Amino acid sequence: GPFTSAPAESLWRGVVSTMTNTTNSAKNAATVQKKKSLRHHPTQKQQQQQQDGPATEIGEDQYNIFRDSPLRYMGYANEIGESFRYQFPKFVVPSYILAFGYCGMDALSAGYRVWKQPPKSFNNGTSLSSSKEAQIAIATFDTLLWQSLASVMIPGATINLLVKASRLTVSRTIILPTMLSKWAPTGVGLGSIPFIVHPIDTAVDYALDNSVRLMIFGEKNNENETKK
Repeated sequence: GPFTSAPAESLWRGVVSTMTNTTNSAKNAATVQKKKSLRHHPTQKQQQQQQDGPATEIGEDQYNIFRDSPLRYMGYANEIGESFRYQFPKFVVPSYILAFGYCGMDALSAGYRVWKQPPKSFNNGTSLSSSKEAQIAIATFDTLLWQSLASVMIPGATINLLVKASRLTVSRTIILPTMLSKWAPTGVGLGSIPFIVHPIDTAVDYALDNSVRLMIFGEKNNENETKK
């Protein structure tokens, strides 16, 4: 038309392209959200499968209230306590009690899920595969050991060292304001939590898969029951 120019046409095409990309992104996001919703709100068939127990080996993923709900954050209680050790030292011990309590509840939950399943066979060449009680004990022990290492002991020690190192560094820096010197180590501790979780989880998985789980299952257990 008389009012159409090359720059205007190019701009219009850019707008149309942007709107198309936005629509596609929205559709993709909706698809992902729907999958997440189905995972956290299972269908009737999935609920029945959860009640009956999985048909494969011990450790198959199911909905776990201790890891698939806000209760999961109880596992980080001691890391938060370590971060605030110098501001609120009385909260450190209760934070560990809360974290270990979480580990214990998750371990009991793992044992209960195995109790609802039929006995499974392990490739370890022992009579362990025929003992339902032993399998319950194994699932409970494996979960408790993993959670104690990956959720409490190793992260707690790591945060403690980071806070101490930050506190030492800040104490030697005389130009920082008093308030910043007091709270900077706490900020370092809290800020490091998202960065240490995955490496520690992976390291603990690798260590258990090549030691305890190798002795119990007779092969590397790729169906890890516990994830922080």
